[in-house]
Amino acid sequence: MSESKIFSEKVVVVTGSSRGIGKAIALEFGRCGANVVVNYNRSSDQADAVVAEIIASGGNAAAFKADVAEPIEAQNLVKFAIETFGDLHILVNNAGITRDNLIMMMSDSDWDSVMNANLRSTFNCSKAAIRHMMRKRYGRIINISSVSGQMGNAGQTNYSASKAGQIGFTKALAREVSSRHVTVNAIAPGFIDTEILETMPVEILEAAMKMIPLGRKGKPEEIAYAVTFLASDKAGYITGQVLGVDGGMAMM
Repeated sequence: MSESKIFSEKVVVVTGSSRGIGKAIALEFGRCGANVVVNYNRSSDQADAVVAEIIASGGNAAAFKADVAEPIEAQNLVKFAIETFGDLHILVNNAGITRDNLIMMMSDSDWDSVMNANLRSTFNCSKAAIRHMMRKRYGRIINISSVSGQMGNAGQTNYSASKAGQIGFTKALAREVSSRHVTVNAIAPGFIDTEILETMPVEILEAAMKMIPLGRKGKPEEIAYAVTFLASDKAGYITGQVLGVDGGMAMM
């Protein structure tokens, strides 16, 4: 097997992968030969385009609509992956949203929607996948957290809390399932050049850039490279860890 096709016998589910970081992760797994389930909630045309690009690169893919904040839909997503490709080896919990505001002006619904989309979805999908992985005695779960979950960010109490929750979830689940050769790790991206940054006020983005030792925004592909490393056999002795891909923002 060539180094470029190291996932040719693997089945991967990437939640929220019709655009942004999730899209880059799905495409990278596709380039590495994986069978990829491209999950989306609303963007069906974009998800179909990601599937087409993966197939064109020599991988295999199928799109599946699911609101993974809902337990039944998360279960259906995992069931689809297993029925379509015969197995499930890797789960990337990437789905997430932002609803930024200062806490004094943050609505209950904005708090709940972010916690559900970011943290509850991680719980739902992991719970749906873990029984299969433990029975097979193999699995990789990678949670896409954020530097905001490590450092906090003004105007993002909901988002930062959800991402910090993913980190705690990662460590606890890693301890639960390690005896069955299932690893659980997290990636903490910094400021990545996606659509989310396009909505950020210029003055806030400029201030953020000054906090980044490397002095630039990250690329979605740089997150994808980190994810595929943690999903590979080369990372088989790594579990319960948080890998910062943030240009040096959160040095710990």
